[in-house]
Amino acid sequence: MPSKSVVVGSAVGLHARPAAIIAEKAAELGSDVTINGVDASSSLMIMTLGAANGDTVEVAGDDQGDVDTIAALVEQDLDA
Repeated sequence: MPSKSVVVGSAVGLHARPAAIIAEKAAELGSDVTINGVDASSSLMIMTLGAANGDTVEVAGDDQGDVDTIAALVEQDLDA
């Protein structure tokens, strides 16, 4: 299973807005993607991680392209 370790880039961490953006994109993808083992298409599950700015998380999934797409979002400051 492809995976990638990334650093959370959003200033507020994976809170409501960044989690919603990531979940929306993950729901559009053709494969299952997880962040630290939770479903990346669920903003609520992403928020339960409590990942703060600068924390390292593991993005994994069935398709490397989909993993890279979600990993890139996690690395961005989505609150900017």
